[in-house]
Parts: sequence; structure tokens; C-alpha cells
Amino acid sequence: EVQLQASGGGLVQAGGSLRLSCAATGFTFDDSTIGWFRQAPGKGREGVSCISSSDGNTYYADSVKGRFTISSDNAKNTVYLQMNSLKPEDTAVYYCAAVHTIEVVTNLTDYGMDYWGKGTQVTVSS
Repeated sequence: EVQLQASGGGLVQAGGSLRLSCAATGFTFDDSTIGWFRQAPGKGREGVSCISSSDGNTYYADSVKGRFTISSDNAKNTVYLQMNSLKPEDTAVYYCAAVHTIEVVTNLTDYGMDYWGKGTQVTVSS
């Protein structure tokens, strides 16, 4: 059974940091691209960042570029999203998802992912 478990969300003040983790089981991690998405209340889902577990190539949405860093530990089948300089507009439920492709995905928001995990809430207070 494929499972993606996101964790690490919480409440933080603006300017603070959080690190999200996505632990994956039940599929071949090494030939997949893992992505982070978020959905704020009343808004559509946004593709935030993704990483190819094969070659380490990454993608970031313009809204988080320079503040968020995605990384992968293939030995642990885990992908991390380090979020720095957080803003109130980063408040959302964050989801991780995976797709069987070694190519990093640049149209992440609209891309059809194969597997989804449950979300973790990130709340940034002003």
C-alpha cells in the first residue's frame, strides 16, 4: 500500500521557520518526483515545490522562491520542505504527493500526481 505521511506543520510567527517532512512507503522512491502543494481556505491548490529523487533537480513556485528549500533523503524515502521567512499568506494545508517520473515537474499546480498524502496545517501569524 502506498502511503505518504506529511508532518511538521504548526503555528509560527511571521518571519519564522518550519520544516515539513514527507515520508513515503510502498512505492519505488528513487524513480519518482515528490512535490509539495498547499491549499489555503477559499483558494485553489497551488504546487509549491518538487524534487526529482533521481537527479535532485528542483522546482519552486515564484511565491516561495528564495524562502523555501526542498531536499530528499532517498535512504529514508523522505522529502523535506524547509520554509524560512514565513509570511501570513503561506498559511495553508500543505500536502505532499508523488508521481512516477524522473523529470522534475515545472507545471506542478496542474500536474496529475499518482499518490497523495494527508495534509499538515501551517499557520503563520502576523
